Amino acid sequence: MSPSHLPRSVLVVGSGGREHALVRALLASPARRRVCCAPGNAGIARDVPCFPVAADDVAGLVELARREAIEFVVVGPEVPLALGLADRLIAAGIPVYGPKADGARLEASKIFTKQILLKHRIPTAPAAFFDAVEPALAYLRGRSMPIVVKADGLAAGKGVIVAQTLAEAEAAVRDMLAGGRFGAAGRQILIEDCLVGEETSLLVVVSGRQYAILPTSQDHKRIGDGDTGPNTGGMGTYSPAEVVTPELLARIDAEIVGPSVRAIASEGINYCGTLFIGIMLTAEGPQVIEYNARFGDPETQVVLPRIADDVLALLWAATRGELPGTPLRIRPEHAMCVVIAARGYPEAFAKGDPLTLPTDLPAGVSILHAGTAVDAAGRLVTNGGRVLGVTALAPTLREAADLAYAACERVQCASKYYRRDIGARQLQRR
Repeated sequence: MSPSHLPRSVLVVGSGGREHALVRALLASPARRRVCCAPGNAGIARDVPCFPVAADDVAGLVELARREAIEFVVVGPEVPLALGLADRLIAAGIPVYGPKADGARLEASKIFTKQILLKHRIPTAPAAFFDAVEPALAYLRGRSMPIVVKADGLAAGKGVIVAQTLAEAEAAVRDMLAGGRFGAAGRQILIEDCLVGEETSLLVVVSGRQYAILPTSQDHKRIGDGDTGPNTGGMGTYSPAEVVTPELLARIDAEIVGPSVRAIASEGINYCGTLFIGIMLTAEGPQVIEYNARFGDPETQVVLPRIADDVLALLWAATRGELPGTPLRIRPEHAMCVVIAARGYPEAFAKGDPLTLPTDLPAGVSILHAGTAVDAAGRLVTNGGRVLGVTALAPTLREAADLAYAACERVQCASKYYRRDIGARQLQRR
């Protein structure tokens, strides 16, 4: 697609590391288009203009797009999509990359997704759904442990409990259905058998029945080294995930990706956006853990830098039903992202701690902002659970890891915390 046919102005919606990665990728387009963000964060504001409109302020975002003559909107987080931002933008005549509310329901309701998976015989774990405590407890007593208890709705990536014992599973059920642990998101729950294997993430650009598979990646969900502690939104990731060989990727495409895209379309959903497929590589073959209706965070931070094609042209083509029929051009380098979080995350954590970042980063290393802000004194400070993503691109994963961790050490913050073993499983296989 020639630059002359690309939109002249792009608005990225969101405020995390994912959105910072999207902004950087769009700025790298040969078309040199105007890029802005709402609401953004302290780091994004150093790259592009940011507007103080919250990501869940649907009316405000539509008005902003009109006022700023935005020709294309790229939505990062799931909440505005579930609230119907894409629907409202399309109604206003503004092209948007991100599914309408019916497509966003694939993430907003785990039960809805599981029903589609089971209906269309896409490989996934057996499951049952409940909205009352006693039937759920009775079901648990007939299952083997470990088992997975999931809140149906959006819970910022933390609504999944992998219970090792019956007592843990019963406690999770009571916490969600009776204790209100996840609020409205936990009023219905899904209980599914625990899949055993290695997990991988696959991001797919979807336009109706067309799709393009992005580079493979592998996330680290648990807060602690050795995959210990509670789940988080993601503590680090790397790409490619070499456990997904070309042969296995072809199988995943044939058994999961293609059938998923066709199943969604057959349900009457005209999906335009990223379909994030969480996959467990079990002894019986790859199986779907979840769908998300947007780019992953922190997967985006390692996937986008490895795409050799123009990312702006790719996303714009999806909105026009013009995805290329050939595979994307992928850079051979390895990418790693280490998330620096505020100590205490994903539970209680402090905000407002001063941050000092290195300015003389080596080639291939970047620091993407997530939970950052500028305080009244003009200092860069922490403003969220996940604060920064230190990303490195290098010829080997070992080199990428060394570069990323060296940069992490140079970040000055009293409350910084990060895992020390991102990519360890793949490095140990070498």
